[in-house]
Amino acid sequence: MSSTRENHLKELPIESHPFKPVLPSNATIMMMGTFPPTQDKWAMPFHYPNFYNDMWRIYGRVFFDDADYFRVGDEKRFDPERIKDFLSQHAIASCPTVKKAIREQGNAADKDLTIVEAVNLKQVLSQVPKVDVLFTTGGKATEILMDLLAQEQDKAIPKSKMPKTNQHIDYNYGGRQLTLYRLPSTSRAYPLALDKKVAAYRDFFQAMGKL
Repeated sequence: MSSTRENHLKELPIESHPFKPVLPSNATIMMMGTFPPTQDKWAMPFHYPNFYNDMWRIYGRVFFDDADYFRVGDEKRFDPERIKDFLSQHAIASCPTVKKAIREQGNAADKDLTIVEAVNLKQVLSQVPKVDVLFTTGGKATEILMDLLAQEQDKAIPKSKMPKTNQHIDYNYGGRQLTLYRLPSTSRAYPLALDKKVAAYRDFFQAMGKL
């Protein structure tokens, strides 16, 4: 890292992830993203809070054939309690890969995110003993999990081993036999048509026995 960039980072605030993980005791799969947008972009105080991120529209279409299933009437927000109930009923956990980070450009873009502290994955996994599948919602979250695996194994893992979008790998971590799936980002900045994102998530949830 250049000294100029180091000095720039020192001037920026370190932010903690504002949302706690959602860890239903019955969860069998766990969704893992990175960091939410700044609070002025929130439509609710919950995971994937930006109204213009399509995560909860995709869930609505996949499970209920209704993109607005989790929306509150005609308002530009989603219903966090309805989402939490849904996740619990379908045994889906949601946990960010990042605990603390610096926004280099003040935005939510993963490419501008410097990770200060990653999730304590062992601690989280101990709370969801039935989880055997992790699924990421983009490249940065996948990179972080691969870095955690490298630390666990105390050896470098080549980039070529990282799963590409819609692929999966064995992910044996902390004595747990897990599988890591990488799904498309639900951000509208990610260049993939919404219908194709919906299809990718539907295929995944069907494979997981959730549909």
